[in-house]
Amino acid sequence: MEEPKVFISYSWSDQSHQELVKHWADRLVADGIDVVLDIYDLKEGYDKYVFMEQMVTDQSVTHVLVVCDKTYAEKANARKAGVGTESQIISSEVYEKVKQSKFIPIVCEFGEDGEPILPAFMKSRMWINFSSSEAENENWEQLVRLLYGKPQHVKPKKGKAPTYIISDAPIPTSEALAKYNSLKQAILQDKKGINHYRRDFIDSCISYADALRVRERPLVDSIGEKVLDDCGKLKAIRDHLCNWILLEGEITEAEKFSEAVIDVLEKLRELKSRPPEINQWNESWFDAHSVFVYETFLYIIAALLKSGAYQVLNEIYSSHYLMPSSDRSGPSYFERFDCFYGHSDALQTVLAPEGRKLHAPAAELLKRQADREDLPFEEIIQADLLTLLMSFITPETHWYPQTLHYSSYGNSFPFFVRAAQHKHFNKLSIITGIKSADDLRGKVKDGRERFGNFSNFSFHNNFQHSMNLENLDTLK
Repeated sequence: MEEPKVFISYSWSDQSHQELVKHWADRLVADGIDVVLDIYDLKEGYDKYVFMEQMVTDQSVTHVLVVCDKTYAEKANARKAGVGTESQIISSEVYEKVKQSKFIPIVCEFGEDGEPILPAFMKSRMWINFSSSEAENENWEQLVRLLYGKPQHVKPKKGKAPTYIISDAPIPTSEALAKYNSLKQAILQDKKGINHYRRDFIDSCISYADALRVRERPLVDSIGEKVLDDCGKLKAIRDHLCNWILLEGEITEAEKFSEAVIDVLEKLRELKSRPPEINQWNESWFDAHSVFVYETFLYIIAALLKSGAYQVLNEIYSSHYLMPSSDRSGPSYFERFDCFYGHSDALQTVLAPEGRKLHAPAAELLKRQADREDLPFEEIIQADLLTLLMSFITPETHWYPQTLHYSSYGNSFPFFVRAAQHKHFNKLSIITGIKSADDLRGKVKDGRERFGNFSNFSFHNNFQHSMNLENLDTLK
């Protein structure tokens, strides 16, 4: 930090004005600023004009405070001796040589028109108001910060261009975000018709996501690149829905909120299916929505855990979901929560490092897109682990925990660690519907045997350690 050195230029209007200038000089010195002032530095026998010129042009003087009152302005404009000579030197420096920040007008008086009294050559410059004791105290910090080069308001670092500038596709921050804000205000203000606001918000999210569904052969060189691009466009909807869950998760009555969440999940499930109007297709066309639904499902689970909406989680894991008509191939009309699982082999070509093969390309994408500070990737992995546990204890379901490939050996998950205490196990009990930790351990082990071996999980293939299974409900 450059050490400031200040020269004060002023008019010897009268004794009181000279004492006021000295008061400011003393105060600046007390704040660590080197001040050059005729009262301090102009000794008997010195040429005062040479002194003034040296101070104005001295390279070591970082700032010149020009104390402007009526007398100073009149003398400067009339080019009278003393101030006139000094102001001629200053004006020359202002207009020709010195950077703009060196000369700072200090306004001591205002005219009848309310304008500050300044010499003509400083009329257009930014000034600081010291016209009263109150103004001095109010603006003192501004002056000191300016002299030290530490302004109160600093221009932020330039960021990246917004997505809507660099992307050709529309971003849903207009309609969906507007609908979310309307819903938020309605909830916070306890308005009637919350269902109407919520329905408008959900419909706008689903409508945007549905518009990105492939309905004809994509004219692209790489289907993997298209899947990656579409997943990026769909991420905004993921975030809108997360914000909604976090908003209502703690304040809306569990039964009503459960119905709303399950309705949303059924709409999401339909997005990953083939649009019914298509007769010829390739399954990879729908990979983007398959990954989007999987990602959004895990974020919803993580958001509900964060909100403490354990009964809603129980409803999600225990409910049956209506199967889209284009996916029905038999008498079954309903699916369980594992219908939200998604993957994409097409992403392997665009995400895998050269010479390597990813065990779970979709999980790699989720990791790259995990940019929410309130729901970091570790909480998404925890949601995946909880879903795996629910799949162990729910017959006819199967869940491959893709994100756990990014969980290091010995990694612990707070929800499961805390469940060693009885009061926290009760939360897990609400989600699972199983009251006894021993019963839960037994059902998880049975389900684990039903699943068989998980390939590629070298260090925690049984997942029981990650679930803290043996320690559940062992502490008060």
